[in-house]
Amino acid sequence: MSPQAPAPFQFLPLGAIIQTFLVGKTNIVQGFPKQSHYESHNAPFFGETIGRIANRVKNAKIDSLNGKSYALAANNGVNALHGGVKGWGKRVWEGPKPVGVRSIEGLEGGKLEGGESVVFTLRSEDGDEGYPGTVEASVVYTAGTQKTESGKEVNVLGIEYVVELVGGDVEETAINVTNHSYFNLSGKPTIEGTEVSLCSNSYLPVDEGGIPTGGPVPYAGVEAHKKFTLGREEPDIDDCFVVDPSTASSVPIDTRASPLHGLVTAYHPETKIHLEVLSTEPAFQFYTGKYIDVPEVEGVPARGKRSGFCVEPSRYVNAVNVAAWKGQVVLKKGEKYGSRIVYRGWSDE
Repeated sequence: MSPQAPAPFQFLPLGAIIQTFLVGKTNIVQGFPKQSHYESHNAPFFGETIGRIANRVKNAKIDSLNGKSYALAANNGVNALHGGVKGWGKRVWEGPKPVGVRSIEGLEGGKLEGGESVVFTLRSEDGDEGYPGTVEASVVYTAGTQKTESGKEVNVLGIEYVVELVGGDVEETAINVTNHSYFNLSGKPTIEGTEVSLCSNSYLPVDEGGIPTGGPVPYAGVEAHKKFTLGREEPDIDDCFVVDPSTASSVPIDTRASPLHGLVTAYHPETKIHLEVLSTEPAFQFYTGKYIDVPEVEGVPARGKRSGFCVEPSRYVNAVNVAAWKGQVVLKKGEKYGSRIVYRGWSDE
């Protein structure tokens, strides 16, 4: 890559946002040219680091932590969504600070070249958006390249999350962090024509508000590891898929030592762009972007429904209020919450 070539990945202090993910000359993530645009127009959470708790918390209430209940902001009907009105994706983080060259443990596909890494950090005080305890969070982004068997360059981004409970406010809190990038491999206004494969067809059935009503069941119309095509309107998916239902009650609070598992593969036959999403997490929300509605911003065309799809590796939805899942998200003093995500993008062109 020549010195004049743009960096394949760019990040912002606001929300530790992934602003750019280039494959060739195509930015495959939705976003805006400036940080100020995210402050004014980012209702869809483009590229944000989501916390303290990603996805939804039933009735905007943590039923029991530290022997008491906690009221959260009801910013999604009666439920809490993505950390509240001003969750971590709407906060300005410290960074990016260079932290040298790192490898990505368990990464297959050949040697990682580069590995330059930066860290963003955030301190979230006790009571922030209703959540108990003061925590310190960090996101490390590690960028590098690999080569495919045919010699094509793969742009690789590793993400590592770590959260610790600090201070003497409480003995425990709840954490579930993810990245909320919207991917578009088509180079066109919508994701139509994208071929997708999910690692599992087990998902959490939900009520009208998006809260699970029970344990994993098969998702009708989706088979594990079998490709399907995203059309103009269908399939319309916004659900939490589970990698291995048998591990629901044994997921550690720090999954970083777990093997990377391929969650989703995507490919667009016109651009010949590939995307792989891997993670150490037990579940992932797959969302086909039905509710995206962003106006034109400084020459960037408006984005509407299905202008991107999300893969959000995470713990189970509303785990903090479900006894069998609660251990996935409860962070106690002296422990570390941790998880890893890896994105791999390349083109056959």
